[in-house]
Amino acid sequence: MPLIAAPVITPPEPPAPPPVEIPEIGYASITYIDPTGVRWPMTDLSADWYTLAEGVSGLGAAPYTLTSDPHPRGGARLRHVQPQPRTIVWPVLVKGADHMVFTRNWRDLGRAFSRTLRSRPGAAGTPGTLEVARPDGTARRIAVYYSDGWDGRGQRATGITWDSAVLTLWCEDPYWVDVQPVTVHRQQGSGEDFLQPYPSVSSSQVLGATTVMNPGDVDVWPTWLITGPASAITFTREDTGESFTLDMAATAHGPLLTGETVTISTDPPRVRSGTGENLVAGLNWPAAVLWSLPPGETPVTFQLDGSGPSSAVDLTFNPRYETA
Repeated sequence: MPLIAAPVITPPEPPAPPPVEIPEIGYASITYIDPTGVRWPMTDLSADWYTLAEGVSGLGAAPYTLTSDPHPRGGARLRHVQPQPRTIVWPVLVKGADHMVFTRNWRDLGRAFSRTLRSRPGAAGTPGTLEVARPDGTARRIAVYYSDGWDGRGQRATGITWDSAVLTLWCEDPYWVDVQPVTVHRQQGSGEDFLQPYPSVSSSQVLGATTVMNPGDVDVWPTWLITGPASAITFTREDTGESFTLDMAATAHGPLLTGETVTISTDPPRVRSGTGENLVAGLNWPAAVLWSLPPGETPVTFQLDGSGPSSAVDLTFNPRYETA
């Protein structure tokens, strides 16, 4: 009798917790995602743990340090503005049907936050993510590290079937990031004979100018994906004149063939082929400026030398915001 393989069932992603009114941001559904990818709903009041709205802080505008110079006629003049790491205060209630269920929940949730400090190769720790979703389906995230606060209240009746903690979460990047990326795609049109069957002009979206819209509050550093064929790639920000060129002919890889790809990350600077080759030496250093996109519209120009009908450019970024 032939064996019949049982189907593999992938557990569905848990539904988003219901919205709860949180100081500074209003009604929202909030989820904590630990470094292993496990999602912990923070605003489901029917769960064994949830955020205590009273006492939440640090979800508003990013903190800044202002550097100024004295002015001879009095006062001062602003010289530099530096965004600072953000600190979020996050009160959490944990409970259980009995003492052992409560103890398990307390330990598991505490581990989910504190494991952000565990080392990984080349880094001090792996951040978790705090995700704030709105009733309209939009959501923003911020990377967080546990700082302190996972300690009980130390009062009578706590620590048996319930207790609360007031966490301090540290964010190296103070800005909130949209979970949905913005992508701009440009592809070379197929060539046409100018006189056959009648006078015509081919489309060429890659070799030309376009306008990129950043809907966020602060600058973003985009990632570029180039699909060959191409021998050299130049990207120019027209409002400032900043540009960078990747000369594929100057790399060990050589020109991109049809279907081959290369990815350029602007922060941190990184250039990788589709097979993982490091091609950063192909950038036109020291003149290369891996420019950012400010809020609003920015005129940019894509130029691919040696392009063909399948050549394409994909610019991708996640908008960044001051508040959740």
